[in-house]
Amino acid sequence: MLRIVIVEDEDIIRMGLIQTVDWQSMGAEVIGEAADGAAGLEVIRALEPDVVLTDIRMPRMSGLAMARELAEGQVDIRLVFLTSYAEFEYARQAVKLQAADYLLKPVSEDELAKVLARIAHERRHRTGEDGQAEWLDLGLVDWLEILQHEGLNVHVRRVLEKIAADYQEHIGIEDIAEQLQVSPSYLSRKLKEATGHTFGGLLARYRLQKAVMLLAEGSYKAYEVAEHTGFGEYKVFCQAFKKYLHESPKRFMLNRELKQQKS
Repeated sequence: MLRIVIVEDEDIIRMGLIQTVDWQSMGAEVIGEAADGAAGLEVIRALEPDVVLTDIRMPRMSGLAMARELAEGQVDIRLVFLTSYAEFEYARQAVKLQAADYLLKPVSEDELAKVLARIAHERRHRTGEDGQAEWLDLGLVDWLEILQHEGLNVHVRRVLEKIAADYQEHIGIEDIAEQLQVSPSYLSRKLKEATGHTFGGLLARYRLQKAVMLLAEGSYKAYEVAEHTGFGEYKVFCQAFKKYLHESPKRFMLNRELKQQKS
């Protein structure tokens, strides 16, 4: 069972997470809490949790500053940052601090469950490469790495944020362009210039990144992964898998199992 510490300065959010989330069904338990990074460090060092859910911006010490302290001390925990659209620039820094993931507020219990399941899986099958390295090896997108580029077009940033937030839904470049009050052609051009990919390619790669994580958890059948990641029909999912990963989902899982047996 994963042992969790929650570090969040807003009492209503912190207590809501502690009291309303069905932690047991996720194979987890909350063992401690703190209202800022400084207090969080003390709790984390005393209790040695497996996972820390932490806000980014807090009084006294931010979540990022707390994470840096933990990284310098080589504390073996996984960090999950709680962030909002307004703080997305800060969320990209989480990757440098070896965060397991980031979750957009308000926190979705389904998304939280997926993140914790992936962390639990990685703990059981640790091979020295984290999930991010794996999808990079597969040729997928290091999402937050793109966001690190200085001077990234604000409209491109909004597209990336939209994909990350709504990849499970039906989304298109035309709808996003309308929301941003720019033309689809302009947005498509800027996106390709900044990332080297089209909107459709980025969306497919991000969905596949999430699909790889779910397949690795082993909790879902392939057709269920297709539904959970926005592909919808299993046929479409398989087509995208073969196009970008050059094999079927079933072959991917078989090769993964063989690799784990040899390691």
